[in-house]
Amino acid sequence: MSNEQFSEALVLSEMRCTLGANAFGAVYPQGDVAAVGKINALLRKAGGKPTDCKLDDFAQGGNGKAKPEFVITLNEDPNTIIVVECKKSKGKHESSCRDKPKDFAVDGVLYYAKFLKEGYNVIAVAVSGTKKEDCKVSTFHWPMGQSDFVEWSRLNIVLEPENYLHFLKGEKIARAYSIEEIRQTAIRMSNSLRVAKVTANDKPIFIAGILIALQDADFEKMYDSATSLRALTSQIRDAITDVLQKASVKQDRIDNILNTFKNVASLHHFRTTQMGDDFSLRWYIQELDMKIRPMMSASDSSIDALGEFYHEFIKFSNGDDGKALGIVLTPQHLTDFMCDVSGLHKGSRVVDICAGSGGFLVTAMSKMFKDANPEEIQKIRKEGLYGVEADPHIYTLCIANMIVRRDGKSNIHYGSCFDEAILSDLRSKNIDIGLINPPYSQDDHNELEFVEKLLSVLTPHGIAVAVVPINCALGTTCKDARERLFAAHTLEAVFSMPTEIFNPAASAPPCVMVWTAKVPHPPGKETFFGYFRDDGFVKRKKLGRIDVYGKWENIKAQWLDLYRNRREKPGLSVLHAVTHTEEWCAEAYMQTDYSKLTDEVFIRKMKDYIAFTYLNEETK
Repeated sequence: MSNEQFSEALVLSEMRCTLGANAFGAVYPQGDVAAVGKINALLRKAGGKPTDCKLDDFAQGGNGKAKPEFVITLNEDPNTIIVVECKKSKGKHESSCRDKPKDFAVDGVLYYAKFLKEGYNVIAVAVSGTKKEDCKVSTFHWPMGQSDFVEWSRLNIVLEPENYLHFLKGEKIARAYSIEEIRQTAIRMSNSLRVAKVTANDKPIFIAGILIALQDADFEKMYDSATSLRALTSQIRDAITDVLQKASVKQDRIDNILNTFKNVASLHHFRTTQMGDDFSLRWYIQELDMKIRPMMSASDSSIDALGEFYHEFIKFSNGDDGKALGIVLTPQHLTDFMCDVSGLHKGSRVVDICAGSGGFLVTAMSKMFKDANPEEIQKIRKEGLYGVEADPHIYTLCIANMIVRRDGKSNIHYGSCFDEAILSDLRSKNIDIGLINPPYSQDDHNELEFVEKLLSVLTPHGIAVAVVPINCALGTTCKDARERLFAAHTLEAVFSMPTEIFNPAASAPPCVMVWTAKVPHPPGKETFFGYFRDDGFVKRKKLGRIDVYGKWENIKAQWLDLYRNRREKPGLSVLHAVTHTEEWCAEAYMQTDYSKLTDEVFIRKMKDYIAFTYLNEETK
């Protein structure tokens, strides 16, 4: 495959299409559009690209027939086509006067467009380079019959064909979730902000502030028209203020974000980088607007794309998975499972008193929307979701995450979940579902004390689902909290979860507890214990734990079936009556499933035991 063919393959991959017929229309390579006589005639008129041809010269055409890399037709709008020109080298992206159509991608695609626009609205896309992470993209719109075209400067990436139409019509674009794209964008932004001398504390607020500003309709439309750093900084500060004031965010929190932008804009890097260049302030806005935000915008998406972005962004900012800033992202499949366990529905009111980036609330919102009508959806956004976050940087991220998902008034408290004023306010909201991943190993409060506070704000018979370290279930720690919990609430279930589910952010093996609020645990009541150590995920280099073999959905369905129907299954689940002094885990009471005991398992366990014995003898 030649280098230029690599560029063409990259375009097809990013557009998620194939040559020939597609659901959206058709993709014709190298000017092979005999099936569409009108396009074919215009390409013949254009002819092969000349070496030199001024952009405003509409009379000159080359010899032979024009052969753009791709011409794309669109079923939704037969009067609009997309034309694509590729070059293998970024150095051949664009000439100074755009008058060298044979040698440069931008010059070439505009040459084609000025002939094709005689019969079509033309979206012209120039792509230079062979790798996604290191290519240049320019996009133009040349309306039918017009003498002038418009450059869509914010479209510096390749989109799916349908999304070009959405952009043309002023509609929001939505892109498929891609952890790889999130990771690449996060790494590039993190590294560039480090070079620009932006501090670790300012980085998260800088990014969240941009995402908040993009919720302002005027800013969204006009940010790429700003010609100076001062003008763009002023626009973004006004947009942040307007959006957060409408969301009833307190002024001191708004000022915190505004001061961050003042600090960042004053850095030498931003003052000396031209507005149209990579790593300018406008570049960061465009990257988030075109790459990350479209993954977050779909209201039916339960995936916390912003949380995943921050997880990667902070990891590469700090080099330690972000724990220096207190970000430990709850894995998406775990938030999904815990929401299902809670039994939430469109009429529920949900709270997370350690909200973090808002992952639980995002997933809960999605599930509540599924069976809701438009009026019910607005009610969910207004009064169905509540949160508390004490860290000022993470609070800003959570606010951004909820506002970007158009939740209306963002009911996120800034402060401690041990603040009685905050708890009192939450108790007045008739909240019936609580979801929490409390911070581990705190000096002043243990994990079950956070669970206590969560249960205290729920209505009687409300359900709380919490992921906590397994030692909370063993009785070796949190003894006073365990006794208080049993005296006031009912322990419905405990699931022993995969040891490395938070890998590598947390080392303590976790479990998930399910509580019924404000109903003392009845003596003799059997609690459900699940041994849910295998979620089907495996570790892959640079990707962490992923569902490589597609096992998770079936495993989740089995876990939920066992829990909801309170069924015992050897090796997976058991029912047992416990007190506050006993162990709360399946391992203590479950029957062994000997059908899974093989020679291989026996040999492996014996080797583990011998190694353990040897190492402990060595350290004595």
